[in-house]
Amino acid sequence: MTHAAPSVLALRAGGVGLVLDASGPGLPSVLHWGPDLGPLDDAALDGLRAASVPPQIGNGPDVPVTVSLVPEGSTGFTGTPGLTGHRAGGAAWSTAFRLRSVAVHPLGAPEADLVATHDRSPAGSPDSPATSSRDDAAHGGTGGRVVAEATDDEAGLDLSLEVELLASGLLRTRATVTNRGPGDYDLDGLGLALPVPPAATEVLDLAGRWAKERVPQRRPLTVGTHLREGRRGRTGADAATVLVAGEEGFGFARGQVWGVHVAWSGNHRAYAERVYSGERLLGGGELLLPGEVSLEPGGSYASPWLYGSTAEGLDALAARFYDHLRARPAHPRTPRPVVLNVWEAVYFDHDATRLRDLATTAAEVGVERFVLDDGWFRGRRDDTAGLGDWFVDEEVWPDGLRPLADHVHALGMSFGLWFEPEMVNPDSDLARAHPDWLLQVPGRLPVPSRSQQVLDVANPDVHAYLLDRIVTVVRDNAVDYVKWDHNRDLVDAGAPPTGAARVHAQTLAVYRLLDAVRAACPGVEIESCSSGGARVDLEILERTDRVWASDCIDAHDRQHIQRWTAQLLPPELVGSHVGSGRAHTTGRSHDLSFRAGTALFGHFGIEWDLTRATPAERAELAGWVGAYRTHRALVHTGRTVRADLADGAVWLHGVVGPGADEALYAVVVLDRPVTWPPGRLVLPGLRPDRTYAVTPVLPGTVSTDPRVVPPWWPGPVVLPGSVLVGAGLQVPALDPDHAALLHVRATG
Repeated sequence: MTHAAPSVLALRAGGVGLVLDASGPGLPSVLHWGPDLGPLDDAALDGLRAASVPPQIGNGPDVPVTVSLVPEGSTGFTGTPGLTGHRAGGAAWSTAFRLRSVAVHPLGAPEADLVATHDRSPAGSPDSPATSSRDDAAHGGTGGRVVAEATDDEAGLDLSLEVELLASGLLRTRATVTNRGPGDYDLDGLGLALPVPPAATEVLDLAGRWAKERVPQRRPLTVGTHLREGRRGRTGADAATVLVAGEEGFGFARGQVWGVHVAWSGNHRAYAERVYSGERLLGGGELLLPGEVSLEPGGSYASPWLYGSTAEGLDALAARFYDHLRARPAHPRTPRPVVLNVWEAVYFDHDATRLRDLATTAAEVGVERFVLDDGWFRGRRDDTAGLGDWFVDEEVWPDGLRPLADHVHALGMSFGLWFEPEMVNPDSDLARAHPDWLLQVPGRLPVPSRSQQVLDVANPDVHAYLLDRIVTVVRDNAVDYVKWDHNRDLVDAGAPPTGAARVHAQTLAVYRLLDAVRAACPGVEIESCSSGGARVDLEILERTDRVWASDCIDAHDRQHIQRWTAQLLPPELVGSHVGSGRAHTTGRSHDLSFRAGTALFGHFGIEWDLTRATPAERAELAGWVGAYRTHRALVHTGRTVRADLADGAVWLHGVVGPGADEALYAVVVLDRPVTWPPGRLVLPGLRPDRTYAVTPVLPGTVSTDPRVVPPWWPGPVVLPGSVLVGAGLQVPALDPDHAALLHVRATG
């Protein structure tokens, strides 16, 4: 018998090229993922494949080692395997999948609409003759979707592999394993890996904790595995978010970089690996707890999507995520309304008259959405009781919430309401009536956290209760917006009564519940909040309209948090609020201009008791609300840019609109630099061949002291783009924790 003819597939989109070796007999592997190589004919593709085979090193396998998208040890690869599991007695712990077929689809096409098909044989034998066809559309400039089907007859497993290069140049891939053997297959894990070239010598990912999310950490990509595991039952404030490998010294605008994101809201793992034979990989998938997935004959498991982005610099890498998100049909299209959330204004002190007055004051400064936070339901006077009893508290709200909602709507604002559906206080009617609804292992409840336990949302009775209560409250009270919170980790998360590990099923059940709420309440927007920013991932955003980046709205810390949340999400999806003069979480005090100038680069909101603000503060805040309304179309459609400045005390970031016709920049001073003033700063992202007018944004108090501001202030100054991106201009000599905003518009 003869092997199938070699089949090398190339996809191109958004300046990215992906070349897959699908020649078999094993799983497809990546020959190139990086800058677009241009149109490649069959001879060039076959030549690339031949040129990619490494030499046979001493004391190594006698055949070339293949590292497929789902790496297998049976090929001789000694790094992290993609699929781990076994049958009773240890069978099928090692796999050697053989390719049955490969199909190439145009993006968005149905399964039957194939551009090219490589069928290994009618019987699926890897050694039978096969057809091989390539079509220009399979490696044109608009991306595409590859589906590969493979079988391991000895292990009794099938594997389906999906690879998509989206129009943005963003890559995503996932795998599905199916048990077609005679007994159960206990799955331990299924992940995917993408190779990066030897030029990738450094790794950057994010860490963090509550109220200090997404802190960057950087290290060399040495031999071994840099493994990030999330075992919190949610994405986690300490999640890697985007795990990046790149050329030495890469920054926001320099150095080729490759990054991956695991789109999953439960336990997960992401890693960067360099093995002894030189391969460098970025990989990840769901982290399964023991026994969570056991496949009966015919049963299947699909991994989360692993997203991959590559570009020159971190800003361009982030832009691919933005382009993908903004192209989704469900991406928010209406202007993101100015929000007032009452949490840091009143906490649990709910009083109908006080909240009605707060709504009136909010409308006067330009608020467009009023959100009633925690404390509205039965028994909820603090955070130790009531959670789970989703009925309006008759003692606090004798007339219900509808009068407040009607007042808010009459003022021209939409009305939002806080829920935390997945959690329960043991001191609640729900927990007393249904102790068997709490996740637990036999003989003990999980350690308490925030006086909370976790409901078993995968239990159909729990799902039905939560769906009924949420939908009823939303409909009865004309709720337009739901803030969906999730305030504790899933520890000892076992399913009653057996105590079997439940995080996998819980995560899928939460997705189903969110989908059901959206179906029952069309038009209602949902915010993902999880102790602040502990559930920020692309899969939760398939079901929600924004995330709450952090419970910390201290403007100094928010500069850091928003800077790195931007590595995955565009500003319109990231809630960012103006707090009171003294920050709730840190005790720092900041001028309103710094608080508002920070919040402007997100989905702008307020979390402050405006009835206690002075008339001057409310007037200044109204000016900032007006500035947000003026610039939100730009901020929410443009490209985020972050300057690589030598002095870490001074930051410059901004948003450049489509076509670089307009931009908004913030110059931020976070500490006292060694030398001063900062000197000329360049404005990244503008076109050198255009002329621009630069004008300060002055909705608040900004010094006009000539010892602080440069002579061109308050502008405008008109300069060629070549000067602004090449030489720069002087900016104010700001005190620490102050910012100056610059609006730039093309004049020719």
